[in-house]
Amino acid sequence: MSDRQAADERRTRACEFGIRTGIFAPGRWNAVTDVAGVLVGHLTVVEGTDVRTGATAVVPHAGNLLTDRVPAGLAVANGHGKLMGATQIVELGEIETPIVLTNTLSVPQAAEAILDWTLARDENREAVSINPVVGETNDGTLNAIHRRTLTAAQIRRAIDEANDGPVAGGCVGAGTGTTAFGWKAGIGTSSRRLPRGLGGFTVGVLVQANFAGVLQILGVPIGRLLRRHHLADAVDDGAQHGSIMIIVATDAPLLDRNLTRLARRSFAGLARTGASFANGSGDYAIAFSTAESVRSTPERRGGVTAVGELGNDAVSGLFQAVIEATEEAIYDALFLAEAMTGRNGTTVDALPLDRVVPILRERDALEPGPPGNTA
Repeated sequence: MSDRQAADERRTRACEFGIRTGIFAPGRWNAVTDVAGVLVGHLTVVEGTDVRTGATAVVPHAGNLLTDRVPAGLAVANGHGKLMGATQIVELGEIETPIVLTNTLSVPQAAEAILDWTLARDENREAVSINPVVGETNDGTLNAIHRRTLTAAQIRRAIDEANDGPVAGGCVGAGTGTTAFGWKAGIGTSSRRLPRGLGGFTVGVLVQANFAGVLQILGVPIGRLLRRHHLADAVDDGAQHGSIMIIVATDAPLLDRNLTRLARRSFAGLARTGASFANGSGDYAIAFSTAESVRSTPERRGGVTAVGELGNDAVSGLFQAVIEATEEAIYDALFLAEAMTGRNGTTVDALPLDRVVPILRERDALEPGPPGNTA
């Protein structure tokens, strides 16, 4: 079977074709769940001819997040979005709920789902303040978004069913109806594990890809060569504007300041893929640490504590790792997504792997064998 035939018949992860982003090896699952304790769940809703939507939950740990909060940082490349809970992340540097991703008009329902899930714990029943964190992108090209079909009960299933291990990508969860670079996209994830000499920490990334640009893969101008990209006809009508949510997890003991720096570096990975950061795009990154030594517990919030935080001079490896993982996660969002027809009979084609893979091979951009650590 030729490379072209093989690529045409299977939609699989980018690394399976020999795409290697950077120098560090991925974790066991090559997913955000390689960061111990992180859970991911999807709710996918495809109904009739025009409902193509869903939700994805990222749960930082399986304990009580409202009491044992994780430090977090937020970075914004372009703020055309409806990210709920953002100001408290910036102000307090912590997250106290699962992070739920969904479509633009389902943010209130996602917040309700988080509140229901949090208050269902006996120890939280008397809580009078909860900060739900909900990110979104607009899937209205394929989804009848104005109908607001998702309910809080449906979205809560994504949280309830979140688990560790492999993470499904492509047209699932919050990526069910999303597009990127003019092709069908969706959810993507990847991870990087630092060598022991750099601390041995893991960085995991999950993306909800729904944005415009001129696709590049490993520096090869795929969008230009295939003549499908943002502003291809020199007409900017806003039709290809979208957004991306980037969720970054690490087990490195970082507090909010360096987590914000880590989140900011993910945009370098986004830029490598050819993103345009267009006017109508909401480009957000949230980073959190699962390390127990830096969690905000009731005892630590009530007094002066000594926290073992990783120092500034030790974070450069993490910065490199998040760039690599973000780039690959976006590729996966495209490589795993299948063509879809939705609202008003609109069809969004899948990235044509039967054309892309041969181009990359001709440019000597692919590497044989399993991904490994070259650092």
